[in-house]
Parts: sequence; structure tokens; C-alpha cells
Amino acid sequence: MSSVSHIVRRKEKPLNRQALLIRRFAWVASLTALFALSLVLFAPGIAHADGGSDTAMFARYASRGPFLAMGISFAIGVVSALTPCVFPMIPITVSIFGATESSSRARGAALSGTFVLGIAALFTPLGVVSALSGKLLGSALSNHYVVIGLAILFGTLASSMFGAFEMTLPANLNNKLSTVGGVGYKGAFVLGLVMGLIAAPCTGPFMTGLVAYIATTHDVALGSLSMFSFALGLGVLFFVAGTFAVSLPKGGAWMLGIKWASGVVLAYMALAYLRDGFPAIHNAVATSNVTVGAVAGVLLVIGLALGIVHVLAERRRSPIAHLSKPMKLASILPAVVGAFLFLTWRDAHEADTSVAMAVAGADAHPIAWKNKEDSVIAEASQAKKPVIIDFGATWCAACKELDARTWPDPRVQQAAGRFVGLKIDATDDDDPEVKRLETKYKVLGLPTVVVLGSDGSEKLRYNEFVPPEQLAAAVKDVM
Repeated sequence: MSSVSHIVRRKEKPLNRQALLIRRFAWVASLTALFALSLVLFAPGIAHADGGSDTAMFARYASRGPFLAMGISFAIGVVSALTPCVFPMIPITVSIFGATESSSRARGAALSGTFVLGIAALFTPLGVVSALSGKLLGSALSNHYVVIGLAILFGTLASSMFGAFEMTLPANLNNKLSTVGGVGYKGAFVLGLVMGLIAAPCTGPFMTGLVAYIATTHDVALGSLSMFSFALGLGVLFFVAGTFAVSLPKGGAWMLGIKWASGVVLAYMALAYLRDGFPAIHNAVATSNVTVGAVAGVLLVIGLALGIVHVLAERRRSPIAHLSKPMKLASILPAVVGAFLFLTWRDAHEADTSVAMAVAGADAHPIAWKNKEDSVIAEASQAKKPVIIDFGATWCAACKELDARTWPDPRVQQAAGRFVGLKIDATDDDDPEVKRLETKYKVLGLPTVVVLGSDGSEKLRYNEFVPPEQLAAAVKDVM
């Protein structure tokens, strides 16, 4: 009997060592993705994304291009997979469709990949639908009741992350759904679809902000790619577990840390909707005063420190376990208020810096924007001047970024000094004049910047935030 056990141990040893290495890799990769997302959410300057509105989780980054949007979406998907109602189901799920018992690693990878495609098949159409209905949502963001409703939604989601209530499907329904599909490729794909439904209550807090931004862009390609990347991020740990038959790290205090950080971000977004939707609130909190920024930074650090103590207190056999709940309750207010005030101060500070740069520019003068198209076209035609047309709206994040960073930049002002400027406020897209201009200039989404030559023909068009150096270089060649 002992010899048999010895043989079994000898056969299992290499497998266990390999599984241990892969498990450690998965653990490090997961924490790395979480750290990267934390940087994206709490230190936006690292990604070279300044100004604009923060009412969507990755609004200012997505305006930088599709690759960054996909990367942020993937990271959000990974974080969603680490939530307490998704992570514990990974080993159970991969065993149901047979990945962990496959005859070869290649078959395990194929089954796991099919499962992930099933998740993507559920979420990707959501991105397409959101993009196609974008204008409706965008226009709705100018309605104060809608803004208040969205703030309440994000506040409710934040409360869930802080433990006020759990967003999960009923246990009986979860158990029934988890057995759908069976073993094999068909079963893996169907189970991926079902897992998307099971995970939806937990991914909702992350995905709501993502979908809200996609809807404002009216970009089908961005919507489908972002949601597909989100699904890949959500399924990556399922793929690792199914392909390599690894035993993933057990849930614990680190998962509660993810929930706490998510709650802070969602609460900030709720406040940001109110700030950006109501000018009176924005004027009351937006200041570039250094003292305000310092106080906000101190509050944020205090909140983060208390939150870390809460997470440490949740560790197994922690000597400070009794401090977990008090520290969590004490951390919420300073963390949320500190994050809100600090990021608002940072935006105001950067906006004031841009204005100061414009004033300091020797040959730079603010663009004299006009809002009557007929007079602008007549002036440009008579003087043989080119025209810059800027379509924007109060709910458009990238439009605000243009106003805060690009138009005040002295390089842009100097290059655009010979242009006639036309600024169209498309906040109310039911306005007949707005509809006429959007039709005439083929505006499909906001922001839209159209540059016309002195002959009236279109020379340049931008449908996203344009960095000042890029726009300044482009308009120099327009005659």
C-alpha cells in the first residue's frame, strides 16, 4: 500500500509543481491588473488623460483611441471576475463543461476558449445596442431628472459594494443556470452565455459606466470592441483555470478590498454626475485653490489608510479583526469626499493652467467663436478665410476636454488665428437649427470638429478629443 502511495506521489509531484507555478502566475497577473485599473481610476494623469468629465469610468481614456478603450475595458472585466459572486464559481464552472478533465491541454484550452466566446456573445451585442442608441442617451443627459436618476443609480451600486446589500441572483436560479449546457464545445459555449447572466449583477457596477460612455460616443465599432474586450477580461481567469487545471487563490480579504475600492469609484461617479449636470454645483466645488487641493488630498489619503486597515482586519486570524467594520464605516466618507474634491480640484487647476498658457502666448489670441452659421459662412466667403466648426454639448466628456485643453492652448490659438470660428451647442438636438446643421455637416456623434478651407470644402474632420499639438499642426496646412 505504501509503495502504491509512493508511486502516486511521484507521479503527482511534477503536476503539482507546475500547477503551483501557474497558480502563482495567475495570482500575480490578477493583482497586476487590479493595480493597473486602480492607477487608471485614481491617478488619471498617468495615462496622459487630462480635463473633461468623469461621469463615465473610462470616458477620458477612451477618447484617446480604440486601443486604450479596449485595454481599460479588459481591465474592468478582470476586476469584475475577481468579485465575490464570480470568482468562487470559476473552478466549479470549468469542471462542468469538462475542461479540467480534458485528455490534453489543447482540448482544455479549446473548451475554455469556447466558454469565453459564449460570454462575449452575450456582452458584445450590448455594446452595439448602446452605441446605436447613443444619441438618445446623450440628449437625455441634459435633463436634470435623468442626471439625478443616474446619480441615484451609481450611489445605489456603491452602497452594494460597501455591503449595504448584495447584488446576486437567487441561489436556486444560480444553481439551475450553472448546470445548463453539459460537457463539450456546445455545452461550454452555452454555459458561457449563462455565466454572463449569472455574473451580470456583479459586473453591473463596473459595466454601467462603460456602457454609458459608449452610448454617448454613438460609435458602433468602439462599443462592440470595448464590450468584447470586457468579456475577454471577465473570462481570462476561467480560461487559465480550464486550460491549465490550476487551483486559483482562495477568496479572502483581498476580494473585500476590491469591493471597497469599487464602492469609492462608483460613489465618486454619482457625485460627478451631479457636478457636471448642475452648473451651480460645479461652480461651488470647482476651484484651483491649492489649499483646497491639499485638504482633499489629505482626506483621500486618510480614507485609503482606513480602508487598508479594514482589509487587513479581514485576514484570517487577524489580531485586529474587531476593527474591520468600524474602519470600513469610518473610511467611506473621507475616501469618497476626498476623491471627489481632489479630482475636481485637479481639473479646475489644469483648466486654469491652460488659460494662463493662452494669456502668456505672445502671438496667441482666444478664438472668437460665433454661433450663427450664416454670418460665419458669409464672413469667411467674403474674406476668403477658412472655418473651424465645433459641435459640442454639456453632457459630452470629450467636448469639455476640448474646451479645457485644446482651444485655450496658445499653439492652437496661434495656428487658428486666421480662421473664422463657429461653435454649435448641440445639447438640445431637438432644436430645428441644430438638426439642420447636423444634417448639413453629417454629424453622427459628439464631439465633431469640421475644418473648412477658404473655398468652403471640407479639409479635416475629428470625432474625438484632439490633442492641441495635433490640431495645431493639422490646421497650419489648411488654406
